[in-house]
Amino acid sequence: MDIEAARKEIETLSEQIRVHNYQYYVRSSPLISDYEFDGLMQRLLDLERAYPELVLPDSPSRQVGGEVTKEFTQVTHRYPMLSLSNTYSEDEIRDFDERVKKSLGTKVTYICELKFDGVAIGLSYRNGRLVQAVTRGDGTRGDDVTANVKTIKSIPLRLSGTGFPAEFEIRGEIILPHASFEKINSLRIADEEEPFANPRNAASGTLKMQDSREVARRNLDCFLYYLPGLDEIDLFESHCQALSAAKSWGFKISEFVVKCDSLEDVFDYIRTWDQSRKDLKFDIDGVVIKVDNLKQQEILGYTAKSPRWAIAYKFKAERVATRLISVDFQVGRTGAVTPVANLLPVQLAGTTVKRATLHNADIISSLDLMTDDVVYVEKGGEIIPKIVGVDTGNRKPGARPIRFVEQCPECGTDLIRQEGEAAWYCPNEKGCPPQIRGRLEHFISRKAMNIESLGEGKIQMLYDNRLVYDCADLYDLTYEKLIGLERIYSGDADKGKKISFREKTVTNILKGIEASKAVAFERVLFALGIRFVGETVARKLASHFGSIDQLAAADFQALTEVEEIGERIAQSVIDWFAVSDNQKIINRLKAAGIRFAIEPGVSQRVSDKLSGMTFVVSGVFQNFSRDELKKTIELHGGKNAGSLSGRTTYLIAGDQMGPEKRKKAEKLNIPILSESGFLGLIT
Repeated sequence: MDIEAARKEIETLSEQIRVHNYQYYVRSSPLISDYEFDGLMQRLLDLERAYPELVLPDSPSRQVGGEVTKEFTQVTHRYPMLSLSNTYSEDEIRDFDERVKKSLGTKVTYICELKFDGVAIGLSYRNGRLVQAVTRGDGTRGDDVTANVKTIKSIPLRLSGTGFPAEFEIRGEIILPHASFEKINSLRIADEEEPFANPRNAASGTLKMQDSREVARRNLDCFLYYLPGLDEIDLFESHCQALSAAKSWGFKISEFVVKCDSLEDVFDYIRTWDQSRKDLKFDIDGVVIKVDNLKQQEILGYTAKSPRWAIAYKFKAERVATRLISVDFQVGRTGAVTPVANLLPVQLAGTTVKRATLHNADIISSLDLMTDDVVYVEKGGEIIPKIVGVDTGNRKPGARPIRFVEQCPECGTDLIRQEGEAAWYCPNEKGCPPQIRGRLEHFISRKAMNIESLGEGKIQMLYDNRLVYDCADLYDLTYEKLIGLERIYSGDADKGKKISFREKTVTNILKGIEASKAVAFERVLFALGIRFVGETVARKLASHFGSIDQLAAADFQALTEVEEIGERIAQSVIDWFAVSDNQKIINRLKAAGIRFAIEPGVSQRVSDKLSGMTFVVSGVFQNFSRDELKKTIELHGGKNAGSLSGRTTYLIAGDQMGPEKRKKAEKLNIPILSESGFLGLIT
């Protein structure tokens, strides 16, 4: 066979296989037998091996796997991957409906969809070809899992049909069907491995495997349900139209999407699937209700965390009864004391539950919990087991009330409770072992300083050997201090197990500590463990103040002027910097080379020319991508918004901006700038 004949046959085979994949995995209506399909695929693989130069970038053979990923790159989402507001109450659905109708002043049609219990994914296509797949992550950034996602047969590597944008993203949920889940677990049990707890956990773990061939063998599936950024391309009038178009392009869209003209239709849909979900071949944990009209979605807009035009109704969690054995009191890194119930083991939502959270003293009191009680256990959000009630009819004579401890179970210090808070705290920050270890474990964690060569066990050993008491101590560690350290476990689970620091271990620890000196300021700030300063807050504070010195010098008013920084966070930051020991830690970390300022040229503010202004960017531009334009706005002190409102200062309009956005800007009297007009503001 000459090369031209091979090229033609490869193209023909690829197209045939794409059609059969779509018929089998998306439409569940195969046109040929598995044997015939396998023959086509084998012929394609043979030709590609013989003529590697002819392998197409989106060849169906890529869905067999083969690529190995050592590390998953973090990618910033073009559009934030927001979560939905959740409810378990029909009354809250009615409240949602009232808010929507009040804001719009008109009739509303809703779309109801199944809420898939899997892993959220964003798929980016360029010129009809899949170019990137990114997980939700923290909503702002996620992991690039493209190589693994390409193995999922229901996800098209090349789109069919016509009319799709040159560049767009579609989002959905990667799931593991029951049949695949059961097959995987049977194989794991045969190999004497621990089975997966549930399909969602298995799907999540599979998606982060390094070998895409193994991912392909597990037969993940994917439903798509949302195209972000539709207001910028102005292709459709409704969410339903967008889904119909996506289906025509080859995407797997749920067949259970229903249009509802009334709340009763919505409630009928919810009640039907609460009963029928057990008959599905995959897991769902609720129903999603969305406003169908895209213009109405744009008017309703978003909160900082979720769209105002959608809400998720979660099915009530499975509940089981078991007996309470005892209650432990655990101390966290902030000193908060959390009661945890030890239970007679019981099966719940596919897992064996032995422990459940009791949250705080008020919960114990409200439950009227006593020794040896029979308790009702649910999984909060289907994940964390919690006690939700007591079967008082089965209470034993002479049962004694469970009392919350008055002293720290670790160091004996009297507990305190701050006004307006439910938790009790141990105030002994410097001498309470779990607080010290907890702060160290938080500091080295992946989302903070990411010192992978250390972990909970190694931190415990360093603490036991009096080598570390605070995070700055980590940077004083040397080869001589670490080599030869040993620890023999005495607990029941690991009794007799020995951990020791050999040369390779010590070298890796020191390399990891050294590498952490390159971590960006925003993550360093999060790593310090200031109360109420999570990842998002740390990012906003770092961006606003630029350095630890500027942040430490900020007063209450300056802090509360930062977007989304309230009084509680501001006071916590002030209190933390007022502690002299914390100031000493900062100075020691500075001396070690830790980054306590935003790198010049990376995200440092260039000017305040746009200070106090809010921009909406729409369309395609000559000299900037939209992301670059938004970054330029921030560098000059301005803010970006996702939709137009009365608070918008300017709309920056590029080519291909939808006419509706222009009409809305004119209606709200928002000035419209061209690209050159915007540049005039900053030059």
